[in-house]
Amino acid sequence: MKKLDERLFKTLVENSPLISIDILIKNENRILLGKRINKPAKGYFFSIGGRIMKNESISLAIKRIMRNELNIEIKNTPRFLDVFEHFYEDSIFSAISTHYVGLLYEYEVGIIDFKCLPKDQHNEYKWLSINQILMDSQVHENVKNYFRD
Repeated sequence: MKKLDERLFKTLVENSPLISIDILIKNENRILLGKRINKPAKGYFFSIGGRIMKNESISLAIKRIMRNELNIEIKNTPRFLDVFEHFYEDSIFSAISTHYVGLLYEYEVGIIDFKCLPKDQHNEYKWLSINQILMDSQVHENVKNYFRD
């Protein structure tokens, strides 16, 4: 897996959609969301996820994301749900928008101790029902769109 240097990544973000994976982490009828500390969607509650890297399979990307964002080692692949597009007016680069083609998965988990979760992507976590997600102004619209007809 090759990581792009910042200049090349900026060119990619400016000129091409990124492929990402979003994972709905479920416990019973609740979804785990984290409050993002990075652009895009900074300050909003969002699903766990991240980009697929060059030469990284989808299953390896899912394992990396789960390990890096939740400290969870998974054995089986989460269930695929759908494909979504996310458009943002911002990005980690000034004055550049972001376009994601997102592969949405879901994964059922047991109890998660929020104190043990990494803080480099999300600084706060909470469990919400689908109805709470749809009503909460702190949940990003792209997450709400997962549950709309």
